[in-house]
Amino acid sequence: MFIRCERGNLESSLVLIPLLFLFLCSFQIISAIYIRNGEQLTVQSDASVRAISGEMAEGDQVIELAGSAGRFAPKLLLTHKKRLLPGFIPGLSSLMGREISSTLTGVAVIEDS
Repeated sequence: MFIRCERGNLESSLVLIPLLFLFLCSFQIISAIYIRNGEQLTVQSDASVRAISGEMAEGDQVIELAGSAGRFAPKLLLTHKKRLLPGFIPGLSSLMGREISSTLTGVAVIEDS
């Protein structure tokens, strides 16, 4: 009786390639969300510290609230930060035509005393 050898099974490679791509896509999305949430906490904390201390960095925006009369009118401080995200899918940034990044904004109220 002849026993067949099943070396180099084609079906397994046809399944593994799309499965690997799906895994990398999922990992890209999960890591982008995780990094963005962590950085958002940092940007919001920086905005609060700057609003309390009164020290502004370059790129910060101060917006005066309309309808507030008097000398003690509250103002909003907006801080911005752009962070590049790691790429796990080869060629994704060239396919998109730009770097994969996340732009974050922190908001705090400046209260003059």
